[in-house]
Amino acid sequence: MRLAGKKVISLVHHDFEDLELWYPILRLREEGAIVLLVGEKAQEEYIGKYGVPVKSDYAYGDINGEDYDAILVPGGWAPDKIRRFPEVISMIQYFEENKKPIGQICHAGWVLISAKILQGKKITSTPGIKDDMENAGAIWLDEPVVVDGHLISSRRPPDLPD
Repeated sequence: MRLAGKKVISLVHHDFEDLELWYPILRLREEGAIVLLVGEKAQEEYIGKYGVPVKSDYAYGDINGEDYDAILVPGGWAPDKIRRFPEVISMIQYFEENKKPIGQICHAGWVLISAKILQGKKITSTPGIKDDMENAGAIWLDEPVVVDGHLISSRRPPDLPD
């Protein structure tokens, strides 16, 4: 168990991309990580784009980044909602400043754009937000996975195994 005992936040809101939420969570848990779902409200049910429900463990405002080892932002349409919460932006900035792993998939790049952490970073996302990423100062690459230090990004569901 390579990640035994590591605590990971997975952000959630309505219209998340079902596979981009669940696939990484299951893989992280298989490796021994403790993954907590964090949404606008604690104990709230959120519905994915394809109807798969999930219940949050905590609310965005309940989280102290010091208590966690990594954060994951899945895609779908949820990132457009998630990035509107100052607590989330602060969380992402904390993880950036402390060089803790930040995972983002597909449209999740919108959250990182709003946190203003992409200047000069190599990253990927769904091609649909390539211009947004580049306008935020990122070096966008059309690859299944891009790792730039502690920042790990992926394009879309077919790339999840990578």
